[in-house]
Parts: sequence; structure tokens; C-alpha cells
Amino acid sequence: MTWLRAALRLVSGSARDLSFIVLVIILFQLAVLRQPFPDLGGVLVGMGMVVLGLALFVRGLDLGLFPLGESMAHAFARKGSLGWLLSFAFALGFATTAAEPALTAIAEEASKVAARAGAIADSDTARERYALGLRFTVALAVGVALVVGVWRILTGWPIHLMIASGYLLVVVLTTVAPDEIIGIAYDSGGITTSTLTVPMVTALGVGLASSIEGRNPLTDGFGLIAFASLTPMIFVMLYGMLI
Repeated sequence: MTWLRAALRLVSGSARDLSFIVLVIILFQLAVLRQPFPDLGGVLVGMGMVVLGLALFVRGLDLGLFPLGESMAHAFARKGSLGWLLSFAFALGFATTAAEPALTAIAEEASKVAARAGAIADSDTARERYALGLRFTVALAVGVALVVGVWRILTGWPIHLMIASGYLLVVVLTTVAPDEIIGIAYDSGGITTSTLTVPMVTALGVGLASSIEGRNPLTDGFGLIAFASLTPMIFVMLYGMLI
């Protein structure tokens, strides 16, 4: 059947994409460490779940997130309301980042390390407050990043000058921010470019650039992820200086 062939093709594609990672793990586990896998059955089951999950995730992006993001960008562009468009960009960046599983995990780990280092009180309340503050700071940063990125698409400002200016600010803040927050701030830039944020942000940029006369989706639609990776470093270092 057609749907079965499509499903098998999707799963085989995911397995092919992961095959190099699997080979690297097997090589180092058996040839370098020279140790058997501690739970081979569990590893195989887990790998199968990863392959299936990746296949479903990729298919879900094609069916849902990419079309939805592009259609909403088209709709807001046709509506012609700058305020609503920028509000949508901010809300989208904030919501997707706040729900990002990788950010949640890193924020919780950072709170534990900060408590052990004595930077915050070693209590559940203090750790939860620190992790929540870090998550919301990164989410706020991505929201602001999308507003800046959408404004750049609308105005045609050169992206290389904006990104260079942003990284110059990162370097300046690095010299004055507390040492304990710098590493977390730098990692926060990479955390945001993960499973939930990237598809929606990319769809927004491409859809918006496709809807505006004189804008090229290839040259103007991409680049929002760069802003989403840059601003969390700035905001988290400021957060660390404030607390």
C-alpha cells in the first residue's frame, strides 16, 4: 500500500541519518573502551524508539509546523498590521522557547550546580526559582530576537552588521559578567536552536519573506535562528549580573 511504502521510506531515511552516530558509538565502545554494552537489549530498543520518534517528528514538521507557521506569516502580512505581526513574533519566540525540553533540562541542571557552588541557596524553592528565571530569561531573549529579525525582514537591514554588533556586545558583557554565568549564557544560545523553536522560527521567516514584495525567501527568510542564538547570551549574562 502507498501509505505503508511511505512510512517505510520515512523510517529507513531516519535510520540512515542515525547510522553514522550508531557506528561511532559501536566503534568506541568495542574497539577503544573494549567493553560490552551494559544493557544491549535496552540499547537496541532505545535506538529503535529514537529512529521511530525521529521519523514521526520529521513527518510532523512537514504536515503541521512548517505549513502552519508559513500560513500564519502570510496571514499577518496580508493583514498589514505591524503591531500584531511583531506581537505574534514575540509570543511565538517566547512560547516555543519556554516549552523547549532541552532548555528545561539545562535550567534544572544549572540550578543544581549553582546550589552546590553556593551561588544560590541549596533548597528546592531556590533551585526552582533559579531554573524558572533562567528559562523565562532565555524565552524573553528569543521573543525579542524574533521581533528584531522580523523587523529586519520588513526593513531590509543588513543581517551581517546586526549580527556582528550583537556579538561585539556579547564580548563586552563577557568581560564584566560573573564567571559563574558566562558558560551558561554561551550554552543558552545553542539550547534555543532545538526541536520546537527552529521549525516554527524558520517557517515564520520564510513565510513572511514570501509574502512581502521585494523580499527573497532565500536571502531574507533565513537568519532568524542566528538572532535566536545570539540574544540569549546577552540576556542571560545580564540576568546573572542582576541576581
